Amino acid sequence: MPELPEVETTCRGIAPHITGHEFQEIIIRQPKLRWPVPDELTQVLPGTVVNSVSRRAKYILLLTDPGSVIIHLGMSGRLRVLLSGAAAEAHDHIDFVFSDGRVLRYTDPRRFGSVLWTTSAPEQHKLLKSLGPEPLDDIFDTHYLFERSRTKQLAVKNFIMDSHIVVGVGNIYANEALFKAGIHPNRAANKISKERYQRLVDEIKRTLTAAIAQGGTTLKDFVGGDGKPGYFKQALMVYGRAGERCIVCGTVLQEIRLAQRSTVYCKHCQR
Repeated sequence: MPELPEVETTCRGIAPHITGHEFQEIIIRQPKLRWPVPDELTQVLPGTVVNSVSRRAKYILLLTDPGSVIIHLGMSGRLRVLLSGAAAEAHDHIDFVFSDGRVLRYTDPRRFGSVLWTTSAPEQHKLLKSLGPEPLDDIFDTHYLFERSRTKQLAVKNFIMDSHIVVGVGNIYANEALFKAGIHPNRAANKISKERYQRLVDEIKRTLTAAIAQGGTTLKDFVGGDGKPGYFKQALMVYGRAGERCIVCGTVLQEIRLAQRSTVYCKHCQR
């Protein structure tokens, strides 16, 4: 599943090509995604202009005067910008056709993503209104995370992956941030000191910021390319490296399952 840096890169990749441009036509080839694609897209959007493109958690928002398109990439979804007339392939489900001849194409082989519509403020949509703060916002700080953890006995990795606590800290980057902070992923959230949460907050912010910065080199892939920023594997220190040596101490990295997700850690560096 694309994580926050990949979604942010997607958002930045498409924004310059569609902001300020007018929808001419919406082509829906497959209306059955995670939820049905609303008919309003074809009825309301033609003739309207994209005022802005933004992101909330892993949702991409296309804001127009009458309302907002809410896009989630699910497990395998992607967006790319093409020229009108580009042949559609098997999993190209939706085309947002613009009057200047460009097309924003939504592709999703597994159809776990969603394309929705709201006429209310998008932050009030049922999928967004209960979400926690963005990890790169100032509100997400040591005091906030420490206070929220005091009644939480679950593993700290599951705690920071809870979107009601903080959004966008997915499996890959949770593994990485916990390693850099020196915290065992299975330690109970309420057993971690404030000082250690300070380091964890710093590492979450640093890890995500670095991944987003690396994603900037892939923005060209959204125009006529595959629309896949990819995961930034060259920077990963533990995720996907079970059985290999820790790059800090040389200990063999261990793998466990937490909430059905692969969790890799160093038993020497993480306590």
